[in-house]
Amino acid sequence: MKKKTVIISSVTAVVVILAVVVFLKGKGNKEVQFNTAQIEEKTIEITVTATGYVQPVDKVEVGTQVSGVIEKIFVDYNSQVTKGQLLAEIDKSTLSENLTQAKAGLSSSESELKYAQQNYDRAKQLYDVKAATEASYEEAVNRLAQAETSLAKAKANLHQAQVNLSYAEIYSPIDGVILDRSVEQGQTVAASFNTPTLFTIANDLKRMQVEADVDEADIGRVRVGQKVNFTVDAYSDDTFEGLVNQLRLQPTVTNNVVTYTVIIEAPNPEEKLFPGMTASVTIITETETGLSVPAEALNFNPTPEIFAHLKMKPESDTGQKTAISTPDFTQKAVWMKTPEGIVRKEIKTGFSDGIYTIVKEGLETGNEVILSATIGKKELNQEQAANPFMPQPPRRR
Repeated sequence: MKKKTVIISSVTAVVVILAVVVFLKGKGNKEVQFNTAQIEEKTIEITVTATGYVQPVDKVEVGTQVSGVIEKIFVDYNSQVTKGQLLAEIDKSTLSENLTQAKAGLSSSESELKYAQQNYDRAKQLYDVKAATEASYEEAVNRLAQAETSLAKAKANLHQAQVNLSYAEIYSPIDGVILDRSVEQGQTVAASFNTPTLFTIANDLKRMQVEADVDEADIGRVRVGQKVNFTVDAYSDDTFEGLVNQLRLQPTVTNNVVTYTVIIEAPNPEEKLFPGMTASVTIITETETGLSVPAEALNFNPTPEIFAHLKMKPESDTGQKTAISTPDFTQKAVWMKTPEGIVRKEIKTGFSDGIYTIVKEGLETGNEVILSATIGKKELNQEQAANPFMPQPPRRR
């Protein structure tokens, strides 16, 4: 019994020793793997994003200055119209009656003026020969002045009646297309307190603009003339181009968020853009082209473990030894992969968008820089799976 126990213990010990040896040997054979990128020329852009709405450059709301019933409508939605084209007519019966009354009033005023003039002439002749009192003469002068005033007022009323009658015909003030028709035939419009809008006309749908709301934190980087790219949901695969045309100084405050309206010219030769479309806007505020390095390369710093596996000491491109525990980051640098190992290369950087950085000095096209490094091809849980005392995953047949 004791002999059997000793044999089992010996076998167990041998298995443990072999497992440990295999495990340690596996760890010792792990290789350093580098994730690298080649230096190449790129164009780096700094952008400001915003949302806005597509609108016509020129849009006119056509209304009426007189009240009445819409008698006729000659256009509809999307109708092409020219300047001076008749769009609608308001019932003229009341306005025509007002004109007739104004004409009658003018005729009456002219008769009153003629009668007042005759009385004045007689009163003056009598007053000149001392045959009339001064009071009667002054009365004749006053009546003549009143008649002249009444005639002027009657003429004004006649002109106003003529103008109001002309307003019964609604004409297009511009060439364009009808975007909106707000009235129906037979509808009554009242222009007593404000001018009701009958039609909305866009001048040229081939020239559109985007009214974008830019956050106050970004508006300082936006300038007139900057290039803009934008998309609309209707054409998700198309990118439209434009230019910043205007920065409006009037702020808009919504839920304590301050934005400023930026007007963007948006040519629309194919008329794909419709008024009111929502646009996702990207304003290119700065751009620069040159050799670029990924931001990951600037942030990479090899650990002592990496040097230990490579069996080399950290060394810069100048041949100077570098302390692993306290690396010098006062000068920006990248680590390059060479046939002899890895070497630290100091560089001078410029423009950056957070993803790539322009390299002014220190690197050339085709240089291979290190982004990250891993030791071993297997993750920790895979190493644990190689241990014979750990549970094994089921094998596939």
